[in-house]
Amino acid sequence: MTSAFLTVYLREIRIARRLGGSGSMGVVFFLTLVTITPFAVGPDPNLLARIGPAMLWISALLASLLGLDRLFQADAEDGSLDQFHLSHTPLELAVLAKCAAHWTTAGLPLALASPLFGLMLQQDGAALFGVVASLLAGTPALTLIGAIGAAATVTLRRGGLLMALLVLPLAIPVLIFGVSAANAAAGGTVPFLTPFSILCAISLVALALCPFAAAAALRQI
Repeated sequence: MTSAFLTVYLREIRIARRLGGSGSMGVVFFLTLVTITPFAVGPDPNLLARIGPAMLWISALLASLLGLDRLFQADAEDGSLDQFHLSHTPLELAVLAKCAAHWTTAGLPLALASPLFGLMLQQDGAALFGVVASLLAGTPALTLIGAIGAAATVTLRRGGLLMALLVLPLAIPVLIFGVSAANAAAGGTVPFLTPFSILCAISLVALALCPFAAAAALRQI
């Protein structure tokens, strides 16, 4: 099982590296959303510091959706998905490996880039720590939830919008507790560990359930 997981994971990493992946595009999209925020709400440092964690999380959520619609679509087009069905490797394990590779190439760069972008929104050291920690804990859940939408729309050529409509309502709890954890680290009234622990729990629940839901959707093709 471990060798099969690593094989699929490394294959997806190589494909993402060869094609440029959605990681750089996601970071650029993330930067664009953060950059236009001061133009929309004004340059007031206090206002930017107050809404900064929420804007960083919203930007990361939208950026994480980029490329998710192609998570299984290319495999469906070239026949790789049929090979996953016929192989002895559980389809759920292949889904998990693809999600891990997508998070490595798309979700992880967003979390690592967030401190630099947070400085543009007047975030101090504690707030930046909260944003990075919450993104590292929450973006895996976004990828896993997005895999369900990607699997449900794999046969649609332009299913990106439909996938976003399916995924965004399910991602609201991740957004709520991610922003709460980031605000708590910046000096909120709630202890940081409370929303952060719930956020980690959501990611663990998504890890346990989403690969099975996505694989069930892929079996209906």
